[in-house]
Amino acid sequence: MSHFFAYVSRMKLIQRWGLMRNTQTENIQEHSLQVAMVAHTLAVIRNRLYGGNVNPERVATLAMYHDCSEVITGDLPTPIKNFNREIVTAYKKIEHLACERIYKMLPEELREDYRDIFFPCEQDDEHWQLVKAADKLCAYLKCLEELQAGNNGFLKAERAVMAGLMKMNMPEVTYFVETFSPSFSLTLDELN
Repeated sequence: MSHFFAYVSRMKLIQRWGLMRNTQTENIQEHSLQVAMVAHTLAVIRNRLYGGNVNPERVATLAMYHDCSEVITGDLPTPIKNFNREIVTAYKKIEHLACERIYKMLPEELREDYRDIFFPCEQDDEHWQLVKAADKLCAYLKCLEELQAGNNGFLKAERAVMAGLMKMNMPEVTYFVETFSPSFSLTLDELN
């Protein structure tokens, strides 16, 4: 018997943006699906427009599981997670231990196929770069949605996340922001 999917299904119970008042709550399962879709699109953009050679399906798979460890750790808010170097280092160790625990819940005969999902390998560096960019982009989109709903508590977060995105200096991120993000500030009537 494997508890793997029983644990992973608890992603829907872990809420994001714990320090912020939200007009619409978001759990890590919803977030992971959005990150997977955005990461897949970033990979397609990189390949089609910027001469890349990445596997969009691989990027999407990595993104689906990227926050899986949070079923054990919870979602530690970014300001706390990045408060100082000691916390960053300690949290990375905690995340690694949580990933090990979840990974070991898989039947042994399936583990090899999941190893590189839970424990990044060098050949996936470019894929993980896109997942991290998608993760930030989804935070940015969340900020836009909250601002569009009149929640000005996300104004500073929106600016900080956008600054982080621009620091990444990735043309596919710029393309995504320019092409897709303006729609997140529109009402349903304006979208139609």
